[in-house]
Amino acid sequence: MSTYQRPNIQRMQGYSWGEQPKDGQAIKLNTNENPYPPSPHVAAALNDFATTELRTYPQPTADALRERIAHLHGLSRNQVVVTHAGDEALRLAVTTYVSPGGTFASTNPSYSLYPVLAQIQDAQPFNVDLESNWTIPADFATQASAANAQLTCVVNPHAPSGHLTRAEQLHRIAEEISGVLLIDEAYADFIDPEIGYTSRELVEQHDNVLVLRTFSKGYSLAGLRLGYLLGNESLITPIIDKTRDSYNIDAISQRLGIAALEDQTYAQSTWARVREQRQLVAQQLSELGWTCVASETNFLLSTPPNDSMGAEAIYTRLKAENILVRYFNHPRLDDKLRISIGTEEQNQILLEHLRHLGR
Repeated sequence: MSTYQRPNIQRMQGYSWGEQPKDGQAIKLNTNENPYPPSPHVAAALNDFATTELRTYPQPTADALRERIAHLHGLSRNQVVVTHAGDEALRLAVTTYVSPGGTFASTNPSYSLYPVLAQIQDAQPFNVDLESNWTIPADFATQASAANAQLTCVVNPHAPSGHLTRAEQLHRIAEEISGVLLIDEAYADFIDPEIGYTSRELVEQHDNVLVLRTFSKGYSLAGLRLGYLLGNESLITPIIDKTRDSYNIDAISQRLGIAALEDQTYAQSTWARVREQRQLVAQQLSELGWTCVASETNFLLSTPPNDSMGAEAIYTRLKAENILVRYFNHPRLDDKLRISIGTEEQNQILLEHLRHLGR
C-alpha cells in the first residue's frame, strides 16, 4: 500500500484517549474532569458574548487573558503564553525546543501523550523509571542530561499516581539539567494548600523552566480547551512570535477564561470539595481492602485486594454497569485502576458496586 505519510508518522501509534460515552448516562470517572460545573461567571460571560464579534479575528496574543494569568501567578505578561489547552502547550514546547532527531525525556510511567509528541517531531523519547514509591530518582537530571535531552517533562502532581514532588527537588533538577525543564501542573489546583507548593520561584529563578497549567481540570473547562505556559521571557517569546499558530485562542475562549479566573472563590470551593471527596473515597476504598497512592490530584491510583478478580476484570464489570474508570495495560499499572473523583453521589455509587463485586 502506498502512503504519503512521513516514515516516522507511519511507524508510530497515536494517542489513546479515555472513553467518551455518547449517551451522557455513564458515571464518568475515567478522564479526570472536574465533577462540578464552571463558575456562574463563565455562564454569564457566554450569555453576554455578542456574536457580531465573531466577524473579526480575536486579539492575536490573548493579551487581556495573559494579564489576568500573570497577575494570578505574580509574574509579568511577557512570561505567559496562552495555548489551545495543555496539549498544545506541550506540542509548542516540543516544536520549539526539540530538534528532529533530538531527545525528549520524561519519567516512566507518565502522560502517554509525551512519546506521541516526541515521535511526531521525529525525536527520541527517553524515559527514566520512577522509584517504587513513585518518586523521581535522585539521578534523574543526570540521566536526562547524559541522553542530551533538549526538553524534559515532569508531571507534578504526577499522573497517573497522584504523587507530589516538592519544589526543592524540582529546583535541583532545573539546576542540574542540560536542557529545558517543563513542569506539567495540569492537576496543581487540587494540591492541599497547607503543603505550600508553588512553582513561581522556579520560573523566576531558572531561565530553563516552563510551567504548564490548564483550565480543563481546576476551572471545569475541559470542553473549552484552554491552557497556558509560564516561563522566563527568553523561553516564552519564541513560542509567541514564531511557533504558535496565529490567532490560536478564539474570542470566546479568551472571554470565558477571564471570567473563570475572576471567580477564584468559586473555583477554590470546587477544589476543596474534590479534596474532601478524595480523602473520603480513599478511606472507604481502604476499608474494602484496596490500597491507594497518596494523591494531590483529582484522582486516585488504586490497587484492588489480592483476592479480588483483578483490576482489568473489575474495570470490565464496572463498564458493563455504565461506570467508567481507567485501566492501563502497562507493566507498572496493569494491577491498578485510576479513579477520577466525582460528586459525592457518583463516588458512593462506585463504592457500592465495588462492595458488591467483593461479595
